[in-house]
Amino acid sequence: MRMMTFGRARTLWSRLSRAATLAIIAAGCGQAASDGPPPLRFSAIPDQNSTELQEKFQPLASHLTTALGVVVEYVPARDYQAAVEMFKNGDAPLAWLGGLTGVQARAAVTGARAIAQGQTDPRFYSYFIAHRDTGLPRSSDFPFGIEGRRFTFGSRSSTSGRLMPEFFIRERTGRSAEELFDGLVGFSGSHDRTIELVASGQYDVGAVSYQVFDQRVAEGTVAPDVVRIIWQTPIYPDYNWTAHPILDGLFGEGFIDRLQQVLVAIDDPTLLSALPRRRLVAASNDEFENIRVVAETLDMLR
Repeated sequence: MRMMTFGRARTLWSRLSRAATLAIIAAGCGQAASDGPPPLRFSAIPDQNSTELQEKFQPLASHLTTALGVVVEYVPARDYQAAVEMFKNGDAPLAWLGGLTGVQARAAVTGARAIAQGQTDPRFYSYFIAHRDTGLPRSSDFPFGIEGRRFTFGSRSSTSGRLMPEFFIRERTGRSAEELFDGLVGFSGSHDRTIELVASGQYDVGAVSYQVFDQRVAEGTVAPDVVRIIWQTPIYPDYNWTAHPILDGLFGEGFIDRLQQVLVAIDDPTLLSALPRRRLVAASNDEFENIRVVAETLDMLR
C-alpha cells in the first residue's frame, strides 16, 4: 500500500478532525490508529559534506524521541532547495535551515515558525577566502583586489555562502558578482567544497561560513597558510530550526512550543555537533526580517 505523505495529511487537515487525520495517516502506513501518530521527520540543509550528516544527526534524533515521546527521524536532503521543498510539502515538517532557506520555507507555509537558533546565529558572518598565490592580503575593508578573479560561492541558496556575500559585493562595489568577476563565478554546493576548490587553486577566491572554515582549520583539514582569510563581512542572522504548523495538528496543540523548549534545554554539545552548535536559544520569525528584505531585493525569495 502506498504510504500517505505528511503533505497529503496537511491537505486533509483543513477538513478533518485531528483524530480522523491521524487514523488515515496510520492506515496509510499499514498501522492501526491506536498505534499513534507517524514519526516526526526532520531534515537539514546539506551545508557540509552530506555523507557524514546521517551519523551526526542520529544522537539528536534519539534524544528528541525520548524527550518528546514520539519517534523522531532524520531525513537527508539532496540539496538546499530539496530541504525547503520537503518542508513545504510536509514530508519533513521540522528543518534546520539557513537564514535564506528559512525565510523561503516560512514564506511558502502560512503559520510556519522559526523556533530555535544557535547562540552564535544572531551574529553570523562570512569569510572571503583566497589562495595564497593570489597574494591578496587580509583587509578590514572590502577587498577590491578580488575583481576579475575566479570566484566561487557555496550553494545558490546559502545565506553565508551566497546571499549575504552577494549583497555585500553589490553594496560595496555597485556591481553584481557576475560583473565584478567578469562572469567567472561558480557555485560549489557547500562550504566544505568551496574551501577545497580554493585550496586546490581551481578558484582564486570564495565565500564561506566562518564556522565551517574555523572548524576545518581547528581540525587540521585546511592549511591557513594556503587558504587565507582576506575579509570578514559585517554580521547578520543565519541558521534556525523552523517548524511546520502541521506539527500541532499531528502531535497535539502546543507541541511546537514543547519542541522549542526541548531544543533550547539541550546542554550536551555532542547532541548538536551536526549543526554544529554548542547551545540553542529561542528564535522568532521577526529576527530574520532583514534577511527576507535582502532576499527580496536580490530576487531570491522563491
